[in-house]
Amino acid sequence: MSDVYDKIMDLAKRRGFIWPTSECYGSVAGFIDYGPLGSMMKRRIENIWRQFYIIQEGYYEIECPTIGQEDIFIASGHVKGFSDKMCQCPACREYLRADHVAEGHNISGASTMSSEDLTRVICTLPCPACGEALGAVEVFNFNLMFETTIGPGSQRKGYLRPETAQGMVTDFARLLRFYRDKLPFGAVQIGKSYRNEISPRQGMIRLREFTQAEAEIFVHPEKKDHPCFERYAAYEMPLFGIDQQVQGGDPVVVTMETAVSQGLVANQYVAYYLALTHQILVTIGVDPEKLRFRQHLPDERAHYAVDCWDAEILSARFGWVETVGIADRTDYDLLAHQRQSGERFVVFLPYETPRKERQVRVSPNMGALGPRFRGKAKAVADALCRHVPGPEGVTIDLDGEEVFISPDLYGVKEMVVEIPGEEITPHVIEPSYGIDRMIYAVLEHSYDEEIVEDEERRVLRLSPAVAPVQVAVFPLLARDGLCEIAVSVSDAIKNEGLLVEYDDSGAIGRRYRRQDEIGTPFAVTVDYDTKEDSTVTLRDRDSMGQVRIPIRELPATVRSLVEGKVVFSDL
Repeated sequence: MSDVYDKIMDLAKRRGFIWPTSECYGSVAGFIDYGPLGSMMKRRIENIWRQFYIIQEGYYEIECPTIGQEDIFIASGHVKGFSDKMCQCPACREYLRADHVAEGHNISGASTMSSEDLTRVICTLPCPACGEALGAVEVFNFNLMFETTIGPGSQRKGYLRPETAQGMVTDFARLLRFYRDKLPFGAVQIGKSYRNEISPRQGMIRLREFTQAEAEIFVHPEKKDHPCFERYAAYEMPLFGIDQQVQGGDPVVVTMETAVSQGLVANQYVAYYLALTHQILVTIGVDPEKLRFRQHLPDERAHYAVDCWDAEILSARFGWVETVGIADRTDYDLLAHQRQSGERFVVFLPYETPRKERQVRVSPNMGALGPRFRGKAKAVADALCRHVPGPEGVTIDLDGEEVFISPDLYGVKEMVVEIPGEEITPHVIEPSYGIDRMIYAVLEHSYDEEIVEDEERRVLRLSPAVAPVQVAVFPLLARDGLCEIAVSVSDAIKNEGLLVEYDDSGAIGRRYRRQDEIGTPFAVTVDYDTKEDSTVTLRDRDSMGQVRIPIRELPATVRSLVEGKVVFSDL
């Protein structure tokens, strides 16, 4: 195959997977429409993700607005720091991602360079749009959030969210109550996010509006052994750790238990979601030979993160593409929103047996403080309670002034108190999935070409679980009552909850090719033998093998094939 990307995009546009948005007005880079087949495939992949995170893991899904008030993104750091380094070509006036220009010429570490270093590096490089040398361009930061106003009169600034995660963090207190005040717990969300990318030229890989599926899992900061770790302890997968990257080695295939015990992965929670992510990606049809998990290097990992990994999928056009991120973000997000909002984002954890502690309590003498300090008496009392004054008095800070408080203004007594529990700020484990990139990876990895009977056969070898059309039904010819039988067969299969496409147009071989090209895994043909013995031909897309099946057994058989309970060769 020559350029598989061009062939996939041609197929996707022609058959109704992906279309340029508002094409009649001149489509805009960074936006796409999902056509009839693409929309169905997208829903199937999203529901497989839900099967893992909601059904298997037990995390409920919530849905938050795509527009948020400014305070949310001040707290999260997006207002101040969510930017890319941009420059403008002096020849064609095209805006460019400066680090992408450098990376396009194999300059490593461009994403972590300063603006000054990038300016120096790219000045001799050609503009990817027009080919002219960039020269003395200025590299500057460009915030990627779409800004808007909430309500009339521009009184309140808002932003289209650049990720789905913040809504789950700001809902922490209500989620805590929903989960009956117990750790660990989590919430998930699938929805649109927005980033005003500078120069998106990578189709589905870099969009300005895209779909994310994220989970926020709140755990005890000192208890990061996953309660169900045994599920994935023996799961093997390729890990491209810091040592392998620095030494120029290859990813190592290890079990999750080994990865944690050797310190390659920080803790069981991170390892658990690395394995779960690998399982999801393979389930939807990503080629495991083109999948690796790369650990963030120290200079690219967020300062507050304990550990961070990217699931990277190999593309023929784009190389290794970051598709999923899994991070232990510690308590950064909760503390940031606590500071900005003034609300407390904590969990009260009762002890099994209340603890007894000896404490010193200060009792301000308000009868004496009032006449002496008048309106400032309460401030003095509060300051006293924050100290442990001695028998000779204490000096406190009162509005920037040092004030001596004599012993007659307070009392001190030592007492034993019962402590029922403690308040903690949980840590957050965050797996974040780019659904659009997952869809492209499945399309690329499933695309195949072969010569059958001197004709080219294009086929998407999609898993039945993600194929938009699951079964096709054909009458051999559109006469002699075959169409009526085929329609009744189609209805019977639909009653099993499967998506069926009925097609009586053209030669039977051409109809098979149409379904192969959109990835339909099974096809049913009604022929003249059907009128005699009530059997039909069931065809498998990948092997092109055929078997005769009684009509009465067909719906349940096809359902079992789609669900993976049986394989075609068993028939």
